[in-house]
Amino acid sequence: MTSVFAAGGDHRSLPVPDGLDGMRLDQAVSRLFGLSRTAAAALVDAGDALVDGTVRPNSHKVKAGSWLEVTLPAPAAPPTVVPQAVPGLTVVYADDDIVVVDKPVGVAAHPSPGWTGPTVIGGLAGIGHRISTSGAAERQGVVHRLDVGTTGIMVVAKSEQAYTALKRAFKYREVEKRYHAVVQGHPDPLRGTIDAPIDRHPHHDYRWAVVSGGKPSVTHYDTLEAFPAASLLDVRLETGRTHQIRVHFSSLRHPCVGDLTYGADPTLSARLGLSRQWLHARSLSFLHPGTGEEVTFVSDYPDDLARALEILRD
Repeated sequence: MTSVFAAGGDHRSLPVPDGLDGMRLDQAVSRLFGLSRTAAAALVDAGDALVDGTVRPNSHKVKAGSWLEVTLPAPAAPPTVVPQAVPGLTVVYADDDIVVVDKPVGVAAHPSPGWTGPTVIGGLAGIGHRISTSGAAERQGVVHRLDVGTTGIMVVAKSEQAYTALKRAFKYREVEKRYHAVVQGHPDPLRGTIDAPIDRHPHHDYRWAVVSGGKPSVTHYDTLEAFPAASLLDVRLETGRTHQIRVHFSSLRHPCVGDLTYGADPTLSARLGLSRQWLHARSLSFLHPGTGEEVTFVSDYPDDLARALEILRD
């Protein structure tokens, strides 16, 4: 292995905390510096993480109090917003403060490292909407997000006042976020609350999981319709963790239909013609940051989800 300590990276030296005693080196580096497991493993493989002055493999179990020296990679340049036409992106409502869109599948909320597809922010710029300049450059105006594979209602701030007000409203859970989801099987009870902490999956970078010590995550649900193999649920999020609905129902062995990442049955997915999870941001209710009046925006099911639902009903 060849260390790149001399390459001018961000050099850190610190003792291994007690809470990481016995943890794999790559996992410890990931936890300490907020890196993905893949990035941490690559850093260790490059010889840029020394334990008591010695290069160790990823599988090395660290001991509390051992001296850890790490050279972090230089931060990548932030992705830029590219104005572009985004087929299927529909503006539901717009004024001087906010713009509400119906997001199609395959579109990210904003640019991010590794994502080269269309974005809501790029789509709005492409049709002439000027949005708030608050927030990081690549996600200015973004006050909440939807997964690339999740469709439905999303609000973006246009004015600085709206950005501040909406960020606060989402933070203090003053926004009602309702989703419709079709999950495998029949949750028991048919109406309930899932209160289980979520954090990154301990072994898979691209997944999240219910883990002890994760961030508090609360999901309320009610069964709207039951089929032999699945159930249509109305879901209300109290918190807004990444993949929260997908993770919570997967943890109950009722993954969203079509969600192969979180354990859905591929045979059922194929029968319904689904290439993504059956999950739709159905409605969003909040106090308008300009008028103070409560507003609600609703999105109809897109064609692929509506078609799958009809097959289940038949």
